[in-house]
Amino acid sequence: MINRITLAGYLGADPEIRTLSNGTMVAKLRLATTDNYRDRAGQWQEDTQWHDVVLWRHLAEKAQKYAKKGSLVYLEGKLAHRKWEDKEGNPRKTTEVVGAMLRLLDGKRDEGDDSADGATTPTTTTTAAPAAKPVMEAEEDLPF
Repeated sequence: MINRITLAGYLGADPEIRTLSNGTMVAKLRLATTDNYRDRAGQWQEDTQWHDVVLWRHLAEKAQKYAKKGSLVYLEGKLAHRKWEDKEGNPRKTTEVVGAMLRLLDGKRDEGDDSADGATTPTTTTTAAPAAKPVMEAEEDLPF
């Protein structure tokens, strides 16, 4: 069976970062993707979809350091559905993308960054297509 999703879009806000009681870092992102199409009258239309993204551990740390509102990102992951209860005890369902790989397509890396994983972040270029090197790769044991 395959559960894989690939998205490229812009972050709608800075990542929301939390550290769990066991020390595990988790980041939540809102990613916008937009499709353009012509309607029956021949007019161009835009359809923007918002995606909830969850990044764990090393990916969350990298998102905290490099990702900002408006960042153009490329994301690979899997679709996950969760059930939970809100503060009033009402049952809720959430669908989110659990990220496994994230590339920042327009970010800049701090010169003093000496990441142990050797991952690099592309710098912004003036060409039409920005460079795209891997920024982050998730650990294989995501807790979902």
